[in-house]
Amino acid sequence: MSSLISAVIVPAFIPSPSQGVWHVLGLPIRAYALCILAGIFAGYWLTRRRWVARGGSPTVLSDVMFWAIPFGLVGARIYHVATDAELYFGEGRHPIDALKIWHGGLGIWGAVGFGCLGAYLACRRAKVPFLAFLDAVAPGIALAQIFGRFGNYFNQELFGKPTTRPWGLEIDPAHRPDGFAEFATFHPTFLYEAVWNLGVMALVILVGRRVTLGHGRAFFLYVAAYCAGRAWIENMRIDTVNHFLGLRLNVWTSIILFVLAVAALIISFRTRPGEEDISTGPAAGQPAEGEAGTATAASTEAGSTAEGEPTDAGTATAQASGAESTEPQPADAGRVTADEPASAAPEESPSEAAAPSGADSATDTTTPAVPKDGPRD
Repeated sequence: MSSLISAVIVPAFIPSPSQGVWHVLGLPIRAYALCILAGIFAGYWLTRRRWVARGGSPTVLSDVMFWAIPFGLVGARIYHVATDAELYFGEGRHPIDALKIWHGGLGIWGAVGFGCLGAYLACRRAKVPFLAFLDAVAPGIALAQIFGRFGNYFNQELFGKPTTRPWGLEIDPAHRPDGFAEFATFHPTFLYEAVWNLGVMALVILVGRRVTLGHGRAFFLYVAAYCAGRAWIENMRIDTVNHFLGLRLNVWTSIILFVLAVAALIISFRTRPGEEDISTGPAAGQPAEGEAGTATAASTEAGSTAEGEPTDAGTATAQASGAESTEPQPADAGRVTADEPASAAPEESPSEAAAPSGADSATDTTTPAVPKDGPRD
């Protein structure tokens, strides 16, 4: 009796979800899509924390992610369709199914590759260090993958070979591939990869606290660590895929990217120690050096113009007074009377009148000069 109770309380396998789609007001809400969205938000959250901790502007990061995320989603689907084209094209196939992303089929390599392309375009446009962005987003990608793999669980896809282990994943008969209909439980490769990605995320963060992972090194470490796990997990899967020289295509991709990532990591450590400074300049939401100089010059010119406005007003007053002086005046308006001091109207030579002294040049220009012989008509 006790053994029966234990069997009921602790199942000998991981049960499959009862459903992966819910309908709300007639609209299908798919668990796969929710997992992808949750991964995007979680990855962005972690990336933002790392970016801001280095002094970067969250607004600038949002602008870059605005490019990277759509590029990544489109690239993930393109990679899947390109590497499994026989599932969508050919006799008996429906090419329109290539657009049905909710049925699953997002290749991580396409997501990372196209996502990097979108981020590069955004970084170049905003004059932000591209490799600094890759270092910030690296563990965030691993975190997003954890959520994404649970989408495979709800779709009952991408599982491994049959197993009788207690953690075996129950798969409904409708989702079992040809030749495996008699087996009920399989290796939960989605769970293996989720746990592995959790370790990759922790590895990048912890190593970054002991060693300076700048100039793309955090991203290279992520790629190398993920590929090391993806290669052996991929070999456990039994879904139909293309093979090359006896290995699944994604295994070859993992091997090649692992070698390239390790090489890039070593070269970066040797040639570019330290990390980029994103606490100033465009990455921090500040103008670039050239733009800052232009802004300063414009500000100085604006200040000079503002300071010169009274002078311009004085000049305008002088011109107005000069215009008024052309009107007819009394005949004795310009003569020196006997009551005025003799120094008030000294006789000047034509040369002296043409070249006033420095003191005379400083005389208030708002009072117009009157000719010696009185006003002219």
